[in-house]
Amino acid sequence: MPSPTGSVPALSSAASTIFSIGIVFLGYWGVHEPAKWRFSDVTVVVFALVGFACLGLVPWMATRPVATESSDAGVRVARRLFLAGVAAIWLAVTLSVVA
Repeated sequence: MPSPTGSVPALSSAASTIFSIGIVFLGYWGVHEPAKWRFSDVTVVVFALVGFACLGLVPWMATRPVATESSDAGVRVARRLFLAGVAAIWLAVTLSVVA
């Protein structure tokens, strides 16, 4: 079954929006502060970077060539990457608030 019309632009724009929100979070959180980093700080940054990697791959995976025109394998992978990226960014935000 082919993907619904507009799912690729919607996934791509949602991924870029969450990506930019994550960048704003890291800037506000204080990545640039000169204080020594603790283990929780490193964990927050690692989760954020994993989330950025997943979100950055969403448009590439959604628009990659597939075997047949009706295949939506690329969009399915992009949806999973989007979910993983959002989850990783939210984990980073939550960990920064709790720790």
